[in-house]
Amino acid sequence: MANLTLVQGDITAQSVDAIVNAANSSLLGGGGVDGAIHRKGGPEILEACRALRASHYGKGLPTGRAVATTAGRLDARWVIHTVGPVWSATEDRSGLLASCYRESLAVADELGARSVAFPAISTGIYGWPMDDGARIAYETVQAARTGVEGVRFVLFDERSYETFAARLP
Repeated sequence: MANLTLVQGDITAQSVDAIVNAANSSLLGGGGVDGAIHRKGGPEILEACRALRASHYGKGLPTGRAVATTAGRLDARWVIHTVGPVWSATEDRSGLLASCYRESLAVADELGARSVAFPAISTGIYGWPMDDGARIAYETVQAARTGVEGVRFVLFDERSYETFAARLP
């Protein structure tokens, strides 16, 4: 099981093997974490994402899946892009959210990454309740069979950090 740590701050400033991007299915950048990673990582990330769209993901990356690109100018070797589900009050999509963490760790294993930084996937514009998002993140990462030694959850603001800290196993 990977060692879990929490950091309040900017995920683009993390020095790890792989940074997980809460991407949209287009893989072409957006707001929140996705926009920040593309802005700070530079054009190399967008070029790699465009190449993925031109080859394997012409219709975009499906929700719950993950794929890696270069990290460009970030202090990481790779960015692992994953598409979280939009929260729904009428449909249980927690399996898709768990899949984001599981698939990201599987991609990290394929790459040989030993340290991974995750944002709180789907808890921003996609509306997932932070407390439930933390529960799913922890349960999934703890249950994953992975060679990743260190998983860092990077929470942008104090409220998010405190919610994740209260749920830390």
